[in-house]
Amino acid sequence: MAAEPTSERIVVTGVGAVTPLGVGARTLHERWSAGVCGIADGEAPCADFDPREFLSAKEVRRADRFTQLAIAACQEALLDAGWAPAAGSDGIPYDPRRVGCVLGTGIGGIHTLVDGQDALREQGPQRVSPLSVPLMMANAGAAALSLRHGLRGPSFALSTACSSGADAIGSAMRMLRAGEVDAVLAGGSEAGLTPLARAAFGALEALSKSGISRPFDARRDGFVMGEGAAVLVLERESAAGERGARVLGALRGYAATSDAHHITAPRDDGAGQADAMLMAMADAGVEAQDIDYVNAHGTSTPLNDRAETKAIKLALGDHASRIPVSSTKSAIGHLLGAAGAVEAVATLLALRDRIAPPTLGWAEAEEGLDLDYVPGAARPLALGQQRPALALSNSFGFGGHNTVLCMEAP
Repeated sequence: MAAEPTSERIVVTGVGAVTPLGVGARTLHERWSAGVCGIADGEAPCADFDPREFLSAKEVRRADRFTQLAIAACQEALLDAGWAPAAGSDGIPYDPRRVGCVLGTGIGGIHTLVDGQDALREQGPQRVSPLSVPLMMANAGAAALSLRHGLRGPSFALSTACSSGADAIGSAMRMLRAGEVDAVLAGGSEAGLTPLARAAFGALEALSKSGISRPFDARRDGFVMGEGAAVLVLERESAAGERGARVLGALRGYAATSDAHHITAPRDDGAGQADAMLMAMADAGVEAQDIDYVNAHGTSTPLNDRAETKAIKLALGDHASRIPVSSTKSAIGHLLGAAGAVEAVATLLALRDRIAPPTLGWAEAEEGLDLDYVPGAARPLALGQQRPALALSNSFGFGGHNTVLCMEAP
C-alpha cells in the first residue's frame, strides 16, 4: 500500500462550504464578491442551513451542529470532485485505505457540551445523554466523514484554535507529498454560537461591541463570531489527471510557526506571522513578487490587524504596497477553527476568477495600516503576465499559532 514521496503538485478537485452567506462554496464566493454581508445583529450564523436537507432525523440527533456543517460541506466537495458521495466507499475513485480525512476545529461539539451540562444541573446525571461524549469530542466531525464515506485511511482532528482549518489542509498536503495517501478530504468546521462561548469571548473583550466586522479600519473594535464549515478534496496532480478530474487550483506551499509570545495577543512586530509567510513561499518555490493577492486573517481586532499589516510588509517588502489584501471576515465574521478552511476555499475561487474580493466596511484609514485593503468593491487582479494567479491565505490563532497556505489558480 505504501507509495514513494512525491514532488508533484497537490491539486484541489472539489470544494464545499456552509457559511453565513449561504450553503455552497460558490454562494460564498459570489456573495462576498458582490459585497453581501452575512452578519446580522452582531453575529454570523448559518441561517440558511437546515441539517435535515443532508441528514435523516436520526442522524441529526446523533451529530453536533459542527459535525452537521462538516457533513454538508463534505457532500458538496465530493460531488464537485466527481466522487459519488454515497454511503460507503462505492463512489471513491481510490482504494479507501488510501484516502484520508483531516478536519480542523477549535472547540468541537460545544452545543452538546452545553446541553449536557444543562441536563446535569437541572435534571440530574440520569438525564445526560449516552451520546454526549461521541458528539462533543473534537474528532467527531472527522470520524463522521470517514464513517459516512467509508474512508479507511488516516482520519483525525486537528486543533490549533483559529488556524485549525488551514493546518488541516497543510497537513493533508504533507501526507500526499509523503506518499501516505492518494487523496485527502481536508477542512474545518465550527459551531460555537452558544451562550457560554459568547460570554467567554466577551470576558476576553475580544468581541466587537458595535457588532460590525471591519478589518483594518480605524474604527474596528473586535471580531464578530460566526459559524460554518468547508471541505476540500486534495489529490496528486497525476492521479487527478488519470481520472479526468477538473482541477480547481493547486496547493503550492504551507508553513506554520509559533509566536511563543502570549496566549491571545500576537507579537507586536508581526515577526512570527511574517516567518510563516516567508516559509510558505519558500515551500512553494516562489518569491514575494510572484504573489498577486493576500487573503488576510483580518479579524477586525486592534492588535491583529496592526500586527498582520506589519507582517505582510516584512514578508513581501516593497511588493506589499502593490497587491490587494482583503479579509473574508468582513463578510462572514470569524468562524474560529473553520476560518482557515473557509478562507482557503474563498481564496481559491477568487484566484480562479482573477479577482480580489472586497474588505467590507473599510472606510477610515489608521496610521501605519496603509496597504491596499480593497475597499468598496471587488476588482480584477492585475497580473503582469499570462500565468496562474498566486495568493497567500493567512490564519492566526490563540496560542500564537501562525499558519499560511500558498495557493495557485488552475
